[in-house]
Amino acid sequence: MSTIRFKAFEKAIERTPLKVEEKTSKRSQIFGINVFNDEAMLQSMTKEAYRSVKDAIQYGKKIDRKTADQVASAMKEWSISKGATHYTHWFQPLTGGTAEKHDAFFETYGNGKAMEKFDGGQLVQQEPDASSFPNGGIRNTFEARGYTAWDPTSPAFVFETTLCIPTIFVAYTGEALDNKTPLLKALHAIDEAATHVCQYFDKKVSKVIGTLGWEQEYFLIDSAFAESRPDIKLTGRTLLGHSPAKGQQLDDHYFGSIPDRVMAFMRELEIEALKLGIPVKTRHNEVAPNQFELAPIFEEINLAVDHNALLMDVMQKVGKRHGFYVMFHEKPFAGINGSGKHNNWSLATDTGVNLLSPGQTPMNNLQFLTFFINTIKAVQDYEELLRSAIASAGNDHRLGANEAPPAIISVFIGTQLTKVLDELENVTKGKLSPEEKTELKLNVVGKIPEILLDNTDRNRTSPFAFTGNKFEFRAVGSSANCATPMTVLNMIVAKQLKEFKISVDEMIEKGMKKDDAIFNVLREYIKVSKKIRFEGDGYSEAWQKEAAKRGLSNNKTTPKALEAKTKPESIALFEEMKIMSPVELKARHEIQVEEYIKKIQIESRVLGDIALNHIIPTSIRYQNILTENVKGLKDIFGNEFKEIAKDQMDLIRKISEHIGAISVNVESMVEARKKANNVEDIEKRAELYCDKVKPYFDKIRMHCDKLEMMVDDELWPLSKYREILFTR
Repeated sequence: MSTIRFKAFEKAIERTPLKVEEKTSKRSQIFGINVFNDEAMLQSMTKEAYRSVKDAIQYGKKIDRKTADQVASAMKEWSISKGATHYTHWFQPLTGGTAEKHDAFFETYGNGKAMEKFDGGQLVQQEPDASSFPNGGIRNTFEARGYTAWDPTSPAFVFETTLCIPTIFVAYTGEALDNKTPLLKALHAIDEAATHVCQYFDKKVSKVIGTLGWEQEYFLIDSAFAESRPDIKLTGRTLLGHSPAKGQQLDDHYFGSIPDRVMAFMRELEIEALKLGIPVKTRHNEVAPNQFELAPIFEEINLAVDHNALLMDVMQKVGKRHGFYVMFHEKPFAGINGSGKHNNWSLATDTGVNLLSPGQTPMNNLQFLTFFINTIKAVQDYEELLRSAIASAGNDHRLGANEAPPAIISVFIGTQLTKVLDELENVTKGKLSPEEKTELKLNVVGKIPEILLDNTDRNRTSPFAFTGNKFEFRAVGSSANCATPMTVLNMIVAKQLKEFKISVDEMIEKGMKKDDAIFNVLREYIKVSKKIRFEGDGYSEAWQKEAAKRGLSNNKTTPKALEAKTKPESIALFEEMKIMSPVELKARHEIQVEEYIKKIQIESRVLGDIALNHIIPTSIRYQNILTENVKGLKDIFGNEFKEIAKDQMDLIRKISEHIGAISVNVESMVEARKKANNVEDIEKRAELYCDKVKPYFDKIRMHCDKLEMMVDDELWPLSKYREILFTR
């Protein structure tokens, strides 16, 4: 074992679990203690200020400067009592992560004196500049001004010694430069559209809230192994590595006993998350070795997105304290499961009803079917746009591999609900007879809860599956910011609900009764959206062919998937729904394409570096040892050495062949990269990186992995899969 590998392995096996001190075993007692939530506001603010903040959260009302000063003063005193010395406008730029610039509460005034200061102006708006974040051409260097503005719908929190204030991030000309702004607009759109439809069933409904429960999958590896692997440090995944003899084939890790050291990490992570108001609930081993999952209780979407972004940061910090490197890449290791971030989405009313959960009465179930079928119709009409929302270089490796859903977007609803839709499809068009209404309401619609009670079908290969009271968008990648897929999903459903209401109202105006009108419109939606529904194996070749016949897209690569965002109909949709302007949409498209290029470029350069500077020299060194061995055998055995040293000479020859193949392919990859870099058109450049540069990755890897199994283990420079994946 090489010196670097030995030190990494030695360090990894010597680690012992850190003891996590828990002041209380009751999670409820620490939940939200570092959040400026309702309780904190009531204790530290005037009733007037408290009511203004609540009105801003519930109804979008503006907060005046006087109230902002009161809120800021309360926030400052509360956060200082929690140990805060600084404050920051915490936002989510178009890098996919989070950003913060810390300012001290500290201010000086006359005669060398100082004070803690934080007022309404500093709370509501900041000018962080932040000109180096991706902007897609919206901001020029000489027009670098950018603003962050307080989002009162997501509560401030203290993280370590800083008061973090969730904000949006916009250019001085008003265009959104973050992930939160379009999401807030999409949530407003779904609220408005869904509330109008709810009025058909319950006049008391005045607000509809989108809810999200994400499931965060991740890998934990010892930080010493991460430090010993340039590919992990620089790209977040392994670009090389021979599969170990034992991987996940025995399924013995899945839901197994959580290793002690991992459990210590999870305990501390949960404590830190709960303090920050992140309602973590579930933890378990996932399928692949060293893969785990964490999931919270459902929350309002904006808050859930903020909490996921925050949690990923907290996970890295806690991981370091336990000697772990947390991997969020969608496919960090070849041959085993990748990691997703399943987005469980639903809609809830201010009257406490989950619109995607069947109720106890036929009317409630008709409401359920309305939102259920409209969601399917929305996915049917905008499946290509939904696919673009989960496109990334990392997710390209994951989709369609080792249990992850394929790149073809389809909807799974299960056999029982399929039967219900089939019966509704056969409803007589036009006015229903009393007998037909009775049959539909009592025997079809009325019995949906009973039908679903013991029929919770699941399809692990479905990208968008109904799971009893929600839709699970399984295709989202583990490193993704949930804001992007949630923006698109809520926008397309809002658009569909608007169209539904227009159609139903037109029929009612022509004299048809409300229930008849709803049944008729739903009947047509069931028919036209059948092609998006699929109950079988998403991996099968038959489905690939069937999907093509149905006219469904199969955009397997990010450059191809992202094209959907710039189509005229997509631009018109974003503009109509007031989510993003054409300028904002095109800017984001450019940023995403550029990000794809840069990631493939970095991986290419790292792979070339490792292959030429690590793999080939090590292989030559071992080859020299073999050569000396053959020479020694010749001296001892004379003419007989050829037969005796046959295997050694064959190995020397094979090593030379692999070395030569690596050199040729790296050189060809570099040339392909140079050609791509000379192309000005960014989309064509991305296609060249995808089609001409990236294919060399597998070719180079194959030869490197072959050498890993030939070269003496003591010489091999990189930590191996069997070490990384099976060290606790």
